[in-house]
Amino acid sequence: MADKNGPIFTIKLGVRRALVVSNIGTIKECLTTNDKAFATRQSSESYFLGSNVLQQHHACRLDKLKHVRESEIKLSVQELYQHRNKSKTIGSDKVLIKMKRWFWDLTLNVILRMTIGKRIPSFGNDEESRFVVSDALPFLRWVDIGGDKRAMKKVGEDLDRFAEGWLEEHKRRKSSGQFKGGEDFMDVMLSNLKDEGDHHTDTINKATCLVVNELDIHVGNNRLVEESDMKNLVYLQAVIKETMRLYPAAPLSLIHAATEDCRVSGYQVAAGTWLITNLYKLHGDPGIWSDPEEFRPERFMTTHKHVDVKGQNFELVPFSSGRRMCPGVSFALQVLHLTVANLLHQFDFATPLDEAVDMRQGPALTIFKATPLEVLITPRLPASVYDTSS
Repeated sequence: MADKNGPIFTIKLGVRRALVVSNIGTIKECLTTNDKAFATRQSSESYFLGSNVLQQHHACRLDKLKHVRESEIKLSVQELYQHRNKSKTIGSDKVLIKMKRWFWDLTLNVILRMTIGKRIPSFGNDEESRFVVSDALPFLRWVDIGGDKRAMKKVGEDLDRFAEGWLEEHKRRKSSGQFKGGEDFMDVMLSNLKDEGDHHTDTINKATCLVVNELDIHVGNNRLVEESDMKNLVYLQAVIKETMRLYPAAPLSLIHAATEDCRVSGYQVAAGTWLITNLYKLHGDPGIWSDPEEFRPERFMTTHKHVDVKGQNFELVPFSSGRRMCPGVSFALQVLHLTVANLLHQFDFATPLDEAVDMRQGPALTIFKATPLEVLITPRLPASVYDTSS
C-alpha cells in the first residue's frame, strides 16, 4: 500500500481512521515535533483486561538486577547442555532442539526472576497475536466474534491466580524477615509479562541463525560470556542490529493515538486518529540502506556505524521512539545480546539435513518464522566450563 499511496496516507480500520507513515522524515516529525500529540495508545480489548501501568525499566534498576539476568541465562544454557547429555544417542553427539520453545522459557524465566524472584520449567501454550474485530468495530464488542474476549478473560483469570499466589508468598517472606530488598519488584510483574513475552522470543530465534566468530578472540574457551564482554563484541552488535532491521518483532509499530489535532507533513490530523509506523518499508528503504534486502551486518561498522536501535536514529526504530517507545528496550537488548553470545559461544549448530535455515516469515501481527527453528547442537567448550555455569 505504501508503494501505491506514498509515504503518508490514511485508511479506515472499521470505524477508526489510521495514519500510516513509512519514510524517515514523516516518522521523525510524528515522534518528535508531534510527540506530545501522539503520546498515547489506542484502547484495545486486552487493554481493559489487565494493568495499564507500564513501569519504566530504569538503567539503575536494571544494573542492580544484572546478577539475576546473567545467572538465569547461564542456568538456562546449562539446562540445554544437560538436556543434550541426557538425550544423545550412541554414535552421535548431536541432539535435536526446538529452539522456539527454549527461547520462550528463557524469556519468561528471566522476567519472572527479575519480578518475583522465582522461575518455572515451562509456562503456557504457544500463542500468536491476532486481529481482534472489536478493536476496529467497538459496537461489536458485545458479540465477541471469534471468542477472543472470552479467551483473554480466561488468560487473565489464570494470570490473576498465579499472581495472587506469588504475591501472598512475597508478603509472607517480607513479614517473616526473609525478604531482601532489590531481589525483585512484584509490583511490575504483570506489566513485564505483558511487554516482554512474545516481543523478544522470535528476534532471538532469528539472531541465533547468524554466525558470529569473534567470541573466541575476546572470551576464549575457558569461561562463559558476561555482560562486561559486550563492549568488545562489535560484530555481534552489528549482527543483532541487522537482524532487527530485516526482522523487527512486527512489520508495523504498536499503534499510537492522537490526543489532539495536529499537522503532519502539511496535512491536518484529527484527534483520535491512530498512528501506524510502517517499519517494514522504513527498514527496507533503498534511499537509506544499500542492498536493503541483503543481510549485511558490516553496514553497522561502516556507513551506519553510529546508528543504534534506541530511538534516536529514525532510520532504525524497531522499538519505536519518543515518549511512548517500548519501555523495555534496555532490558530487551541486554537479554538478547547475552543470550545470543552464550549460545554461539557454547554450542555448534547444524540443521538436521544440513539444509539452509528457512527464513520465510509467517502471516501474523508479529513476525515469526514460517517453519520453527530446529537445530542439532554440539557443545564446543570443555565440560568443566558448563559445570561451573550455575
